[in-house]
Amino acid sequence: MVPRFLLASPWILLAAAGPLAAQNPPPLAPLPPPKPAPAAPANPGQGGPGENVIKSEVPPATLIQSARAAVDQLGIEVVAGRYQFAIDRIYPRWKERMAKREGSMAEVDAGLLRAMKEFQRSGVSLLSSKAVGEAQVFEVEPGKRVEKIGGRDVVSPGYTKWLVLVPTVTRLKVFESGQTHLVDKISFQAAITDKGKNDWTFIDGSTAKFTDFRSLFGTLPADLKLPETTYTPVKDEPKR
Repeated sequence: MVPRFLLASPWILLAAAGPLAAQNPPPLAPLPPPKPAPAAPANPGQGGPGENVIKSEVPPATLIQSARAAVDQLGIEVVAGRYQFAIDRIYPRWKERMAKREGSMAEVDAGLLRAMKEFQRSGVSLLSSKAVGEAQVFEVEPGKRVEKIGGRDVVSPGYTKWLVLVPTVTRLKVFESGQTHLVDKISFQAAITDKGKNDWTFIDGSTAKFTDFRSLFGTLPADLKLPETTYTPVKDEPKR
């Protein structure tokens, strides 16, 4: 049985839809629906109506490694109690949605820090949090890109950001009814960065629904299956 304190974990409090998430606030207002991507060109790169196509790129070989390292660093900071680091690394557009409901960015920051400290006093502590398993990579945020064609810079439609879904396992120690329990929270972080940079920001996967991701990133596959969030009690090792 999962202890009742795990109904809201530190990750949830840091990236939820506002500092009062435990009080069942109204859902976030959805963003405008995404515009459909233009049709593929008959002769890309040669002018004509097909020039508005959004071109895809092959992810850099180091992209997933960079995202996983950033998620690991996020876990290290939160486990060490440096909560402001995690608050500062919330994906800006996700955090803006919090601020619209709470009143301001300052109120969001203060509320999240307050909730984190209250959570600590509830008897739950983080022991570790790290990236595990296979990550998924997506291009998001259509915009403009510049590439060399025939020795000159050519501006064409393209995606401006990478989004990497990184599975995570967070180990929690819960003190309840005079007993200590260890529980693993299996979830994921959505790590986002501008292309050509390694400046990662995050959306906690346990706090956002598929509809939230699609409202933020309208080009994600409509049939995308997000990793589930589960809590697994850690069995005590047999004594020798």
